[in-house]
Order: sequence, then C-alpha cells, then structure tokens
Amino acid sequence: MTETLESIAQAMVASGKGILAADESSGTIKKRFDSINVESTADSRRDYREMLFRTEEAMKKYISGVILYDETIRQKAKDGTPLVDLIRKAGSIPGIKVDTGATDMPGFPGEKITEGLDGLGKRLAEYYDLGARFAKWRAVIDIAAGIPTRTCLEANAEALARYAALCQQAKIVPIVEPEVLMDGGHDIDRCFEVTEETLRILFDRLAAHRVRLEGTVLKPNMVIAGKKCGKQASAEEVAEKTIACFKRTVPASIPGIVFLSGGQSDEDATAHLNAMNAIGGFPWKMSFSYGRALQAAPLKAWSGETQNVPAGQKAFLHRAKMNGLATLGDWKAALEKAA
Repeated sequence: MTETLESIAQAMVASGKGILAADESSGTIKKRFDSINVESTADSRRDYREMLFRTEEAMKKYISGVILYDETIRQKAKDGTPLVDLIRKAGSIPGIKVDTGATDMPGFPGEKITEGLDGLGKRLAEYYDLGARFAKWRAVIDIAAGIPTRTCLEANAEALARYAALCQQAKIVPIVEPEVLMDGGHDIDRCFEVTEETLRILFDRLAAHRVRLEGTVLKPNMVIAGKKCGKQASAEEVAEKTIACFKRTVPASIPGIVFLSGGQSDEDATAHLNAMNAIGGFPWKMSFSYGRALQAAPLKAWSGETQNVPAGQKAFLHRAKMNGLATLGDWKAALEKAA
C-alpha cells in the first residue's frame, strides 16, 4: 500500500490507540532520572526506552506512534537492533521532535517563541531516511496578567505553519502542538478564551501556508483551570468545555486530536480524555499523546535496575491500556467492572 500523509495520519489516530511521547530532551530526561537516583547517560536512556518499546502488548494494542528525540532515533538496542525497528516491528509509527525549544520573545516579557526552522528541510529529509513518518513542534503559550499577546500567538502560529508545510513537503505528517500552559492561577473560562484564540490564529496560518489538514494531527491542551486556581473543574466540565472550544475552532478535516497531558496527574489525564469520548458527537478522533502520564509509573518501577524491567513493562502496559480505553470512552466502565 502506498504511504500517504493521509494514511499515516489516520494510522496515528487509530481507534483504541494513542501516541507515546518519548522525546524528552537531554535536560528533561536528566530531571526524570534524578528523581529515581539514576545517572542519565546515553546507555541508561537507551535501556529505559528499549524497555518501553519492547513492551509488546502495550505497543501492539495501545500505541500507534512514538515521538523520539534526535539521540534516540539514532540509537540501537543492546542486541544491535535500531530502536526505530523495534517500534516498527510492534506495528507502531516512529516520529521525531524537530523544534529546538522555546526561548524568550524579545520585547515581550513572560512570553516565548519556539525556534528550529533554520535548516529544517534538510533535517526532515535525514529523519525520513532514519524512519520517521511524523514530526512534532511545540509552541508554548502562558497565561498571566496581560499575556498572551496577539503578537506572541501570531508569531508561534506562523512558526507552526511553516514547520507543518516543510514536513508535508518531506512526506512527514506534522503534529502541530500549541500548548496553553496550566501553570497559572487562571480559571477554566480564561483557558477557554485563550485556547480558542490560539486555535483560530493557528488554523488561519495553516491555511495561508497551504498545509493539508487531512495529513496533519493537532496536539493541544485540554480546556482546564490553572494549577494555582482555587476552583478546579470536574472531568465532565473539562470535557464539555474542551469539546465546545474545539467545535468552534478545529476544522472537521483534521483526522485526529491527540491531547498532551500538560502537568495533569496520570489519572486526571485519563479521566478527562475518557469523559470527552463518553460524550462524543465530534468529527475527529480524540486520543492522547502523553509523555509523563504514560511514563511516570514505569520509570519509578524500573528505577534503573535490569531486574525491574518486567515491573516497568507491567506499569507501562497498565497506563497504555487505561488510556487506550479512554479513547473509546470505556475507561470508567472498565474501572467499575474491575472494582
């Protein structure tokens, strides 16, 4: 079968599956390893990710794709098999993070712009040869007094659109990730307002750059109150407001929305996704692209010890399965049945 952007995007949002975000930068994964008192080296990072990718049941049943970091897409397992081949063998799609991180936006205190467009076309061609069939670029939008400004939203949307157009030219599906952060004290209605404006501007720029939405996947935040807000919404309210916001802004031609967990607890990320799919009535697949919400439990269970690999894999399978059920709206019922 000929691989097209559309067929890859559809496979990325296959029913009952979601995406494992294993694209932590060297700095981020060092912090995660510090939390379990494991030294972050090329070998320890490889061993940890190999453990996840060799969790056969999780990868085959619940993981449609894996976002990799530049180091990881080039690494080989202990037996010499490229990690990319482990992912493909499990029927999952390898992807790659291509932005080079967010930096302070000159003249706009408290706001960030994501970099990485320089030389991106050449990097994408190399990543395609290494096996990547989708990519990811993250824009960071903070909410605080007087921000985000329209300038910040427009600059980040323009960068996302340019990145997406370059991806499609390279036969790679772009995941566009405009993340409205949940770090502040804002309420859920303020998050709705900012998320709506962010998505309106994003889809305007994607259209201006002639990005084919059928071959694009959206990775947004959920509409949720900030962590410091005294009033936290129920899972049902988060689901209702997120669906309402996206129905206003996201074209039906987008094959799927894969949410980031963005600092939510493992269970909250699953409960919110499940509540959305239990409500239903939207044109896109609603799935997940979780990093920490899939990995926190297996990382702790593994703790850098070879003898703990089965425990780490068991924890990963459990989190993958729970989120797979949430993509079908079946998670809550499965929990009640188990109880």
